[in-house]
Amino acid sequence: MSTGLPSCETDAGGSGGTHHFRLFVAGESPRSSRAISNLTLLCQRAIPDAHKIEVIDVLERPDLAEAAFVLATPMVMRMQPLPQRRAVGDFNDLARLAAAIDLHAPDTRDETAS
Repeated sequence: MSTGLPSCETDAGGSGGTHHFRLFVAGESPRSSRAISNLTLLCQRAIPDAHKIEVIDVLERPDLAEAAFVLATPMVMRMQPLPQRRAVGDFNDLARLAAAIDLHAPDTRDETAS
């Protein structure tokens, strides 16, 4: 089952230092695209060689959304390292997103255009 949504996987650091994120979106909307872009940008800045972003379209995989108790989209879950963290929104404020998922980038000032 393939959506037009991009997926980003970078795991140069091996499983020990890898951050794994699940990003739940609803279709290919502009808000979904912004969430994907902003989360990817934050990960590239903070953990460039040690992250995996799994994009899940809840319209195509409602079973996964239900299992994860997704009530709103876009929503990101930090799966690894534990404990899990969640954030909801299109993530325009990178510093706020970094704080919500406990990911501290050297520079998370909002430089996205939206």
